[in-house]
Amino acid sequence: MTAALPAEAAGKPIEVWFTDEARIGQQGTVTRVWAKRGSRPRAPRDRRYEWAYLFGAFCPERSTGAAVIMPEVNIEAMNQHLAEISRRVSPGAIAALVLDGAGWHTSPRLQVSDNIILLPLPAYAPELNPMENVWEYLRANFLSHQVWEAYEAILDACQSAWNTLMQMPGRVASITRRPWARYVTG
Repeated sequence: MTAALPAEAAGKPIEVWFTDEARIGQQGTVTRVWAKRGSRPRAPRDRRYEWAYLFGAFCPERSTGAAVIMPEVNIEAMNQHLAEISRRVSPGAIAALVLDGAGWHTSPRLQVSDNIILLPLPAYAPELNPMENVWEYLRANFLSHQVWEAYEAILDACQSAWNTLMQMPGRVASITRRPWARYVTG
């Protein structure tokens, strides 16, 4: 990890953060549920096409996170997300932000703060990003088997799910912690 850091990170504490975004909307998510053997439980399903994007980031060692909910995924939305992460990094520390290779993550138009360093994952390796597990947890426990009447209800559901998860720091850490991603001094 320290080999990927620039010279200006030398001597500063390094926080490892993971980030990704998820689409939450009226198409919904159907997950597994407990049911009597042989039965087929009913699950609501919506066929409308309205959704929001939940940009989320976690620092497992500090059991903290940062999120923004946006109407679309683009560079401007990513810039707002990076600004929110920057505000959550410990004073004097550098966030090594692990992310995938989406176009809005690699654009030269990104406004990356001095306290964030972007560390892209290899292509086609979503299993290396624990944020995928966070989305799976949120969908399974808060965002599945629902039909939202309007866009505002989707926003409220995303905010409620994220805030509920943030109230469980032990759960956040258990979902996102990886042995190869530890807090270090640069």
